[in-house]
Amino acid sequence: EAFVDGLTEDLITDLSRTSGLFVIASNSVFAYKGRHVDVRRIARELGVRYLLEGSARRAAGRVRINAQLIDSIGGDHLWAERFDRSLEDIFAVQDEVTGKIVEALAGRLTTQPARNRPANLEAYDLCVRARALGLQTALAAKEAIFLLEAAIALDPEYAEAHRWLALNLWLGWEFWDEPMDPNRARALAEAQQAVTLDPNDAGNHWVLGIILGHECRWAESDAEFDATVKLDPNYADAWAMRSDLITLKGHPADALEHVRKALRLNPHPPGWYYWMLGQAQYALRDYGSAVQTLRRPETYRTTSRRILAASLAQLGRLEEARREAQMFIMSNPNFTIRHWSASQPFRDENVRRHFVEGYRMAGLPE
Repeated sequence: EAFVDGLTEDLITDLSRTSGLFVIASNSVFAYKGRHVDVRRIARELGVRYLLEGSARRAAGRVRINAQLIDSIGGDHLWAERFDRSLEDIFAVQDEVTGKIVEALAGRLTTQPARNRPANLEAYDLCVRARALGLQTALAAKEAIFLLEAAIALDPEYAEAHRWLALNLWLGWEFWDEPMDPNRARALAEAQQAVTLDPNDAGNHWVLGIILGHECRWAESDAEFDATVKLDPNYADAWAMRSDLITLKGHPADALEHVRKALRLNPHPPGWYYWMLGQAQYALRDYGSAVQTLRRPETYRTTSRRILAASLAQLGRLEEARREAQMFIMSNPNFTIRHWSASQPFRDENVRRHFVEGYRMAGLPE
């Protein structure tokens, strides 16, 4: 199952890099996995016209893929094909499927710079398993790091593995109480290595972009995010993650638009999208909306809880705010306002003071 999910994600990634196509992100696609839903309903809910559906089976060193492209309006099949290949040819099959879909939709094959492909299938399997653990919990990040280090040992030039390793190392020291040294320097080095190994993969650029942003290397960070959307304008995670830096820059209205763009591309997103949305709403002083967003089950019991506590405090709901703050500290016992404030890449001191004020009102430790 993990192999098929990885294959699906890779096809979505390759399609989303095609200029002129609007492609829904994998999180939202997986919301329909294993469900028998009418194609017209799926298309309506996702706001798209064309759907790619199919199946894949891996056995005895071979892979069998059935794929069909459907026009949801009339139910017509624009293209359908079966592939039965050696497992070693899986990445060539991915490229072939992508090319045929683009050709069917656009009437011609649009050439894109090739992404780096892994040289080792076991490394690919490990990386696919690590993808599913991203941006969840401290324990999930540790497991992902373990898998990714094993993948890189098998295939040292596997750019995507370096990218996800960088992101999990960064999350560890920035949010989950892992030691700053050596994780901070190592995260940056791994992200830079990913871009060096594969500058044509948009995902490598946004991960380097967020890490550089939190190093206060803002011009370099902006350049990496710009490179991301140039390579792949449909990269929902990049739109959502960039909103973090835009909020801290003092432009929360722009940050809100970035998250809304991400949610259009990924209407069934991972929970951290709502963290970014609630953070922008707090910075806009729209505390009621922030509370509503941050109480969504997708993000409620995560690091975003501190912003929920601050939002409740700003609304004068101090008892609720302090309860949320206390529950936040249960899972983040080393958090202090002073350390957090010093570690965040604020470009607007008024925004910093606004967040610090809310945290103090909620009773978070100095």
